[in-house]
Amino acid sequence: MINLSGSRVVITGAGGGIGSTMCDTFSTAGAEVVGCDVAGTEFRPDCTETFEFDFLDRDDVSRAADAILSKGTPSIVVLNAGWTKAATLASMTQDDLDHEMAGNFTASALFCLKFLPMMRTLQGDRSFVFTSSVNALVHFGNPAYSAAKAAGMAWMRALAVEEGTNGIRANAVIPASTQTPAWNVRMKADPGILNRLSRLYPLGRIVTAQEVANATLFLASPLATGITGTSITVDAGLSAGNLPTMEAIAEAAKE
Repeated sequence: MINLSGSRVVITGAGGGIGSTMCDTFSTAGAEVVGCDVAGTEFRPDCTETFEFDFLDRDDVSRAADAILSKGTPSIVVLNAGWTKAATLASMTQDDLDHEMAGNFTASALFCLKFLPMMRTLQGDRSFVFTSSVNALVHFGNPAYSAAKAAGMAWMRALAVEEGTNGIRANAVIPASTQTPAWNVRMKADPGILNRLSRLYPLGRIVTAQEVANATLFLASPLATGITGTSITVDAGLSAGNLPTMEAIAEAAKE
C-alpha cells in the first residue's frame, strides 16, 4: 500500500470528477490534501484545506499559491484543472484559443513557478504530476485544448530536466475519455454514446476516474522515485492502435 503520511499535496481541479477522486485517493494514502478549484466548488470532506480562485486570473493564481505556501510547502503538486469546448478549427475564435490555452496550460505553468522556490528547499521526494490528455498525442478534435495539453507535456519535461538536480520530479498521466458525472448529461442527450465509444477502445470501455487517480498516486509516490520526465497513458488501449481499422482489415482478409 502507498503511504503518503505527512505529505502535503496540492490538487487543482479538485471539485471535478477526476479531481474529487484524486482527493479521496491521496487522502486514503495518508496525505494532507489541499483542494483548489473555482468559487462555489463542493470539495470532498477529506480535503484538509480548500482554496477557491479563478485559474484564468493570473493575480488570483498568484495570491492563491502564496496563501497555500503560507500554511506549508507542498511536496506534491497535481495539476489537474482544465476544461474544453467541443470545437473544430472552423468554429474556433481568438477568445476560444486564449481561454483554453490560459486555462489548460498557462495557469498551471505559472502555478508551478510559484511553488518551485520553496519546494527546492525541502528534503526527500518532491514531484509535480500533470493530468494531460490523449488529445496531446493524437487529434480527436478540440484543437486549442489539444495544443494546450501538448504544451503542458513539454512544460513537464522541462521541469523534469531542469529541476532534477534539485531532487524534484515531474510526470504526467494521459487519460482518454473518462467516466465522470459529466457523462450523465451527455448520455441523457445521446443514450448510445458510450456504446459507440466503447468500440474504439481495445478494452471495450472508457476508463474510470479511479483508474486515472491510481496512476497519479503511483507517479507521486515513493514507488516512483526513479521516474521523471515521462507519462502513463490511462486510455483503455486507445492510443495503441486503431481498433476499427484493424477489424476492417481483418474482415477484408476473410473475403
